[in-house]
Amino acid sequence: MDLGQLIDDVEEVSQGYARRHGIDRDDAWFLLKLQEEVGELTQAFLMRAGQARSKGYSAQEIEGQFRAELADVLCHVLLMARHHGVNLEEEVEQKWLVRLPNR
Repeated sequence: MDLGQLIDDVEEVSQGYARRHGIDRDDAWFLLKLQEEVGELTQAFLMRAGQARSKGYSAQEIEGQFRAELADVLCHVLLMARHHGVNLEEEVEQKWLVRLPNR
């Protein structure tokens, strides 16, 4: 998967969502939407770990929710970075990958 293409695709989906629902994707929206998704990931994680009620979901459904919420968090990180002009590939390279032994 190409990160640049993924960012473009996620942006297109998000713009369509915003148009359909009349949402102004301003600075606050990007941060608050990411926070919402982290909260949903936390809820799925707690259900998966047996530390929250399952709300009648099966273990398989909870696992699916956990995986889907991880994807939501990733996509909203990508959207927020794009909105603020942050090149995540460069930032990851400078912050994380520079520590690889072969670099």
